[in-house]
Amino acid sequence: MNIGIIGGGINGLSCAWTLAQDGHHVTLYERDTIMQATSSASSKLLHGGIRYLENGQFRLVREALHERDAWLTLAPDLAKPLPFIYPQYHQGQRPGWMLNIGFGLYGLLSGRSQLPSSQWLNAQEVNNKVPDLQCKGLQGGYLYYDAQMDDYQLGQWVATQCRVLGVQIHEHTSVQTIATDGALTLYNGTTKKFDRLLNVTGPWAEHLLQASKIQPQHHLDLIRGSHIIIDRPASHALILEVPGETRIFFILPWQSKTLIGTTEIRQQLHEPIVCTTQEKQYLINAYNHYITSPITETNIVKTFSGLRPLLRSDENPGKASREYAIQKNNNLITIFGGKWTSTRALSKKIQI
Repeated sequence: MNIGIIGGGINGLSCAWTLAQDGHHVTLYERDTIMQATSSASSKLLHGGIRYLENGQFRLVREALHERDAWLTLAPDLAKPLPFIYPQYHQGQRPGWMLNIGFGLYGLLSGRSQLPSSQWLNAQEVNNKVPDLQCKGLQGGYLYYDAQMDDYQLGQWVATQCRVLGVQIHEHTSVQTIATDGALTLYNGTTKKFDRLLNVTGPWAEHLLQASKIQPQHHLDLIRGSHIIIDRPASHALILEVPGETRIFFILPWQSKTLIGTTEIRQQLHEPIVCTTQEKQYLINAYNHYITSPITETNIVKTFSGLRPLLRSDENPGKASREYAIQKNNNLITIFGGKWTSTRALSKKIQI
């Protein structure tokens, strides 16, 4: 079957890879260059999403945990196990019983994972592993494992697998409109017709349907996640509660520096996808609350932001669903949402 795909992010590339493996002839169109937008502006993690459990997203967490392990096997040079600590403080938003259940369930959902099970560390053991962590009120913490990746390089690796299987990737090729019969029209006026056409444009998926006068069955929350990188190495990967909030943030080792993220800010599609001054200070304040060697904006060496297309499901973006949805209109298939880790699982659900 002749299949066209619009979108050169990780979901578009994964769909192309899966469909090419199934023997289809696949052509992919990307308006810029592949892996340049949201897909390369993640927190660099392959994870199940421990924080999604309290929102009841058990299916998604289980799927992502299995896919996390698959990436570790498929691309061991680009995906590595990463130990985390979740410190528990007296003033924390989540009681000990909740964390105990959460990490137990995380291990249960991971099945026969290649990564070690979580374990409780007392306050001294946590401090030994993270000497610069604030000790006041520290009760201990959970040591658990997820994985870290170079999102851009891993996406390029997927693109290489696509090309090996004959996928034609056209960069700097903008699609203006799409149709339910499998046709697309490029901005230069050229029309192409496919047996099946996939709209996998991430944050732009709903917009492309509307521009083509096709009614979306799902709606997206566009949530900006910003990160900062500072000029010092991290002693350990940490997952922490933002002071005074239930939402969490990460402190991660990254290329001999420290990556801190992420924020959750709603925005419109036309607004610039950049880390604002307010977001920088938000992450600095959160970091300084826990780490005894404080930082200022002068320590920031880089910022980056990605626009995550979440299914519209809650007024609080921190509780919005990370699930995905698939809409089919005759020969046109549109993907809404999706999570980096589980992109392969999503691609296998496409029913051509």
